[in-house]
This record gives sequence, structure tokens and C-alpha cells, in this order.
Amino acid sequence: MSDVLKGSCACGQIHFTCRGVPKGAAVCHCGQCRKMSGHAWASAHVRREEFEIEGPIKWLRLSEKAERGICPDCGSFLFWVGAQDPDYISFALGAIDGPTGITLGRHIFVSDKADYYLLEDGLKQEG
Repeated sequence: MSDVLKGSCACGQIHFTCRGVPKGAAVCHCGQCRKMSGHAWASAHVRREEFEIEGPIKWLRLSEKAERGICPDCGSFLFWVGAQDPDYISFALGAIDGPTGITLGRHIFVSDKADYYLLEDGLKQEG
């Protein structure tokens, strides 16, 4: 992986830079992530101090557990910050501009997974 990852939303209004080493790469299958992304949401996280966001992010709180950062124009679901650990930010791997150098490690909230696809990649499955 490169020392810096850069990403953006679909319309290009939001840009972000990750200067830390991303950890916890996972695919979330929970109902909220599926509805926000249209499928499952792949992300990794870093300390907030290692992450910069440029542009008018809209922070949306759908539960007491987290806030989600979206682009107010194109609706791209880019960020997730948990209420239990606000010092970390998760970011959408699909929003990275170019190669990520990241390998997924697990699937989470698989009990909420939709019925139209299978998980057969051999990754650990939780929840």
C-alpha cells in the first residue's frame, strides 16, 4: 500500500486523504449499510488525526451507534464514525481513487445479509 490514499465522492465535490495505515478492512452487510450503499459496504479505518476531508460532508445519524458521512449532492456514502470510538473513522474502500493495496479481512453483520448473493470468498464471517 502507498503511504497516502486519496479518495472522492461520485461527483468530485468531496475529497479525502488517508495518511495512516488502514486497519480492519471489512464488508458490512447490516441493513443500514445495505440501504445507504445499495448493496454491502466495504471499509477500513484509521485514527481521525490521520485523515483529512475536504468538502461539504453531511453527517447523518440513523442510530445512537454511529454517524455516516455522505456527499450532500451525489449521495455517496463515504464515512462511518462509531459513537463508542469517535477517534477513528471508517472510509469507503470503493471511493479510493486508484489501487488501495488493502485486502479484506472479514464480513460483518452477515445475519442481515440480503438473500440475492452468496459469501464464498473464504473470509471470516461475523454477526
